[in-house]
Amino acid sequence: MLEILIAVLAFFRAIALASEPSNFEQRTSFAAADNAPSLNVSSCPGYTVVSEQHFTRGLIIQLALGGPSCDAFGRDIQNLTVEVTYETLTRLHVNIYDSEKAQFTIPPDVIFLSSGEDDATLTTRSDLTFHYTSRPFEFWIMRRSDPHGTPLFDTRAQSLPPTPIPPVIPTDNGTALDGFPLVFEDQYLQLTSALPLGANVYGLGEVLASSGFRRDVGTNGGVGTVQTMWARDSPDPIDENMYLPSFTPQKLVLTCAASLSYGSHPIYLEHRYDQRTKRSKSHGVFHFGAAGTDIMLLTPPASPVSLIQYRMVGGTLDFYFFSGPSPQKVIEQYGALVGLPTWQPAWGFGFHLCRWGYRDVNDTRDQVLKMREANIPLEVMWNDIDLYHDIDLYHALRDFTTDPVSFPPDQMTTFIGELTANHQHYIPIVDAGIAKLVNASDVYDPYTRGNELDVWMKNPDGSEYLGQVWPGYTVFPDWFANNTRVLWTEALRNWSSSGVNYSGIWLDVNEPSSFCIGSCGTGANLTAATIPTMFFPGTPGNLVTEYPEGYNATIWGPSGNITINGTLTFGNHSVSKPLSKRGLGAAADPDANLNSPPYALHNADGFLSTHTVSTNATHANGVVELDVHNMWGIMEEKTTHLALLDIHPGKRPFLISRSTFPSSGKWTGHWLGDNISKWQYMYLSIQGVLQFQLFQIPFVGADTCGFQGNTDEELCNRWMQLSAFMPFYRNHNVRSALSQEPYRWDSVANASRTAISIRYSLLPYWYTLFANASLHGSPPIRALFFEFPDEPELFAVDRQYLIGRDLLVTPVLTPNVSTVDGIFPGQGRVIWRDWYTHKVVDAAISTNTTLNAPLGHINVHIRDGSAFLLYDKPAYTIEETRQSPFSLLVSQAADGYAFGTAYLDDGESVPPTPNTTLTISARKGEVVVRPSGDYEIAQVLEKVVVLGAASERPSFVSINGLVVKQWDFDVSLQRLVISGIGVGLHQSPVVITWH
Repeated sequence: MLEILIAVLAFFRAIALASEPSNFEQRTSFAAADNAPSLNVSSCPGYTVVSEQHFTRGLIIQLALGGPSCDAFGRDIQNLTVEVTYETLTRLHVNIYDSEKAQFTIPPDVIFLSSGEDDATLTTRSDLTFHYTSRPFEFWIMRRSDPHGTPLFDTRAQSLPPTPIPPVIPTDNGTALDGFPLVFEDQYLQLTSALPLGANVYGLGEVLASSGFRRDVGTNGGVGTVQTMWARDSPDPIDENMYLPSFTPQKLVLTCAASLSYGSHPIYLEHRYDQRTKRSKSHGVFHFGAAGTDIMLLTPPASPVSLIQYRMVGGTLDFYFFSGPSPQKVIEQYGALVGLPTWQPAWGFGFHLCRWGYRDVNDTRDQVLKMREANIPLEVMWNDIDLYHDIDLYHALRDFTTDPVSFPPDQMTTFIGELTANHQHYIPIVDAGIAKLVNASDVYDPYTRGNELDVWMKNPDGSEYLGQVWPGYTVFPDWFANNTRVLWTEALRNWSSSGVNYSGIWLDVNEPSSFCIGSCGTGANLTAATIPTMFFPGTPGNLVTEYPEGYNATIWGPSGNITINGTLTFGNHSVSKPLSKRGLGAAADPDANLNSPPYALHNADGFLSTHTVSTNATHANGVVELDVHNMWGIMEEKTTHLALLDIHPGKRPFLISRSTFPSSGKWTGHWLGDNISKWQYMYLSIQGVLQFQLFQIPFVGADTCGFQGNTDEELCNRWMQLSAFMPFYRNHNVRSALSQEPYRWDSVANASRTAISIRYSLLPYWYTLFANASLHGSPPIRALFFEFPDEPELFAVDRQYLIGRDLLVTPVLTPNVSTVDGIFPGQGRVIWRDWYTHKVVDAAISTNTTLNAPLGHINVHIRDGSAFLLYDKPAYTIEETRQSPFSLLVSQAADGYAFGTAYLDDGESVPPTPNTTLTISARKGEVVVRPSGDYEIAQVLEKVVVLGAASERPSFVSINGLVVKQWDFDVSLQRLVISGIGVGLHQSPVVITWH
């Protein structure tokens, strides 16, 4: 929501320079030069083993510094402890921490990790084995089944290239590799592992990478990756974060930044293919820590190996290893550690609509009515900050309020009541900063109550920390304080009672975002206007006026249409601004201090406190923001989730949040942030969704048609189709941009109706996939190699994806085309059928096949051996759809095999709750549906479609032994269609036979 961030930062920096320095700026002098760090690890001595002690599930190793301190970026810690724990057959925990336990570690009451099994035999039965040397201490991880193979993780110097190595990425001095010792200092930790040359690495986000879902390790024409873990409010940068000035008190610093925006997920999956056996195995590596981190994926010139290097500005080296061996197993094993995803309510899978710029409650209502008139299903209506927005009132834009003129509470009550009566839902936004009261006549209960409960973040001297966000000067909830949950629950409950009877909550700017550096309200004139009106999109000085991507008004005139006189208007006439590269930053600045750690992270904002809460802000438990910054979002998510459970007991909380962290999926879903209305961002949304499957936050999606800038008809048409086959499906755009509700263009409306109808018919399949995610951690959306791990041609594919194991989606991601290329996995051993026609695809083996894809059509294909329970009559809302009778779609393999399951419950209660699973199995001439569970299924099975049923027309069809007369058979498709069945599914098996 910050398109003009540069101007905002410049404005507030001008304010800061014209006033007294903030508490933050007063503390930016560093120690005397003779105590400055060396900024080079080449002389660091590493560590040696002092003692070893075995215990039931592993061993404890004591380490001592192996020589004189190097103090490269801080003070060397003399004594370390290494705890090696075999937690399960597939999970190994290696935790390296300072023996005095002075370094920050994440408290278990914030993020609880499973401790595994209490089984002494795991040390001899585990899939993974731990090995180490003593002088220096180095370790490596092997598979028990392959004791002589390549280690999965290997910190030995002998396995890494010789150092020193000049910058591997020539434009970034920070990629110089001075040495690979284990470094453990109070403000700098370093650990390096060898990787196979050109390793297939996935994860390490949140990121939008031009290299794709598979990360760039610096081979095959790539340069490598620097992934920075420092949550920041940046609108979806690609590879290099957006060029922004970083204002330090000393000077302007420019930094080279890896692509990181809202969340931090230091988990990666590596997939290894054995050329000799033609088989693959996957494993996973997770670093559990909140400290700001650079993770390097590099391949030095002429090196026989690639490498991964972790550089942290605090915390400990707490690693978990997962043995897989399949990609899905790695993801499930990670979920078993950090916690499985929250259960989604059934209505959450409907189509959602939002706009930052709806003028008032009547304008919002009007969008609902126009969607109904266009017969485009709408499940959830959202409001952005317009809900509390009055541009002329500087006391506006406050959480938990409604504008008294535009969105008065009584009218909101009526409007939301209308939605509820139509089985629709309403969701408002909640921002991170809470407005500070600036005069005695002002009234704002959340701030006053927060003062009473003492829940705001503090400056080091104990005063309120004051940032600047949309309401002006703001305070920030301290999630470590004892009473913050009380405040948050009261505020949400009071808001609902006042008329905003929401069905879920949207958490935004919770990195958290702040528009100034430091506690900028400390000592300032708090009654002064702090957010000039021109900073809001849609106001004079900040209108969204650019034409849609690819449109050239000098050639085609001012209309902006998809075609003019039948000629397509998208062309290479618009020039993108190149992204600027910057140097490593202020590592050698003698004035650096704890607020600007000696090791300069590749943060695109440079100064770590730019555009967020300062690193020296203090929490109730004495922890400073530097150590816990990346966890702000998850702590808000957890508190909000628990508050919603308190307000609506027994109902599944529905949350969408921007900033996330490991285990966020237990509390929330995610949207991919403030993307841009360009074709590239539609493509990038696929890798974003795939990443979050790995991160165990599977309910995720993009702002469909794009948030920033102006979309056009063709882009929105294609994007509405694509997002219909993603978990979270919402159309959302910025103030003053062209309206992009799907009814605005006839072609988009038609495409949307078709895609949403398929989505709603597939609701039992979606619902089952997410039940499996919540029960087992299985990813609902899958990269092609997840299901076909031994096919190297699939390892880099991210322009297609699978829904579960059985649906292949091949979207159009470029303009001006009527065909699309896609690969069909299985190397010729799998039969793929078209969703729409049921025809078998004549697919090329291990290479692309060209598919017809006229505007309004998205290619979806069905895998053989699959069976789907569908809603036979998808309706306008999820509730109405769930009343529909069922149908079966079975796609038999050549031997007649097919299998599928469907998990059914009431769609809203927090489990454990009554549920029934239908198991669908097939063999030649037979399909059987078996129910198991205690949820009563009211709807009947109305229709059955079997693909690949027989090569000749059957002579006999029966259901549960009774002859069926109402059926049809298409020889060319080998398709058997049985209709008008009306059979119940609740108590006994349904057996369908034919011969």
